[in-house]
Amino acid sequence: MLTPVVMAGGKGSRLWPLSRQLNPKQFLKLCGDFTLLQQTLARLEGLDVAVPVIICNEEHRFIVAEQLRQSRITNADIFLEPVGRNTAPAIALAAIKARMDGHDPLLLVLAADHYIENQEVFRQAVMQAKKLAGQGKLVTFGIVPKHAETGYGYIQRGEELGNGSYRVAGFVEKPDLVTAQGYLAGGDYYWNSGMFMFKASVYLRELAEFRPDILDVCEKSLEEAHKDLDFIRVDAATFAQCPEDSIDYAVMEKTQEGVVVPLDAGWSDIGSWSALWEIGDKDEQGNVCKGDVLALETHNSLIHAEHKLVATLGVDNLVVVETKDAVLVAHKDRVQEVKKIVEALKNDGRHEHMNHREVYRPWGIYDSIDNGNRYQVKRITVKPGAKLSVQLHHHRAEHWIVVSGTAMVTNGEDQFLVTENQSTYIPIGQVHCLENPGVIPLELIEVQSGSYLGEDDIVRLKDQYGRA
Repeated sequence: MLTPVVMAGGKGSRLWPLSRQLNPKQFLKLCGDFTLLQQTLARLEGLDVAVPVIICNEEHRFIVAEQLRQSRITNADIFLEPVGRNTAPAIALAAIKARMDGHDPLLLVLAADHYIENQEVFRQAVMQAKKLAGQGKLVTFGIVPKHAETGYGYIQRGEELGNGSYRVAGFVEKPDLVTAQGYLAGGDYYWNSGMFMFKASVYLRELAEFRPDILDVCEKSLEEAHKDLDFIRVDAATFAQCPEDSIDYAVMEKTQEGVVVPLDAGWSDIGSWSALWEIGDKDEQGNVCKGDVLALETHNSLIHAEHKLVATLGVDNLVVVETKDAVLVAHKDRVQEVKKIVEALKNDGRHEHMNHREVYRPWGIYDSIDNGNRYQVKRITVKPGAKLSVQLHHHRAEHWIVVSGTAMVTNGEDQFLVTENQSTYIPIGQVHCLENPGVIPLELIEVQSGSYLGEDDIVRLKDQYGRA
């Protein structure tokens, strides 16, 4: 039986403004009705797999939990990385945990943000890799290249082992165009997909040989780990001391047991808006359009409308992306540089690189619909049975107006119901709480007023989601 280990970290810079730091691409519905994380889990159907292990950032934990719930996966192990340390330590956590539990599974390591068009070919490659991994090999999946790509690392194949698999002759960094053209012509190089399969014990053995410092820190951080709701929290202080390294550098480039299985299944890491255009369904003018789009005399462009009508006229080879709080217009040949915009937003002290206007929380969602000097207006939706933390604010007061549903409000020593078209007021410094005791979503308008309105002016006194 395989244990999927899904790497769900990410910074959310290359697909801005749709992708943000707190809501990166693996959690978005970029190509279909499901997010990339959900698609990654769905393509495991038909394989003999155990409950998946998800490794994600602390700040993404509730998004991951909610998307697993939507996929009807309720008992996954979700590891929270207090700081990012790249793939070698992350995979080590999953392998060590399996061995601590007395198991030695085959780990199928996948990225949560990849797109694979042909699911059946993917599953066939997994079954091929399973035989090799069962023999103690460390298997990587090499993508059969379609063109001379300079944005990927490459894997060179060596001796054939049968059934179309090969020993790994070497890994190479992202090449220049001439070198990539040579790789393509030679036929013995594959794109490095970042997907792997091996026994937990074999990976830990190789890590102990080549990077014992990483293994030591990961073991110690797991010794002090504890369960928190759906999550496994490793010891933050210990894990922060872990060296940062990828599995490629730490193990795969050094091991003598590396094997590559070719994969030709319509793979993409969706590393830019142009990559999304390449895999998208195009109209007769070569445009990929999503949302309310009117494209006149427009060619070879990607136009993505989230909330408003987006109209184009007489343009070619553009990317236009509209969200509630930002619009991107870029030449398709320059979209690899979108991260420059993200860096500029950071340097200017703006917030549009961090999150969308709509922000998901474990209890529901809020939408910052208006703000100005000393005020902010939010539309808040609380799921049935959900409860916000018991909290107070030092710098702002809040007015709540219920639009639909029923709110159970704690306001200081008082607790009472507020129903549709009723309101209440929370003074500065007052301990308060909001709960939805009903069976339908609670919707309300919150008007904040005060000298400081940042989210860090929340003093949580008690919280059922472990944030106090």
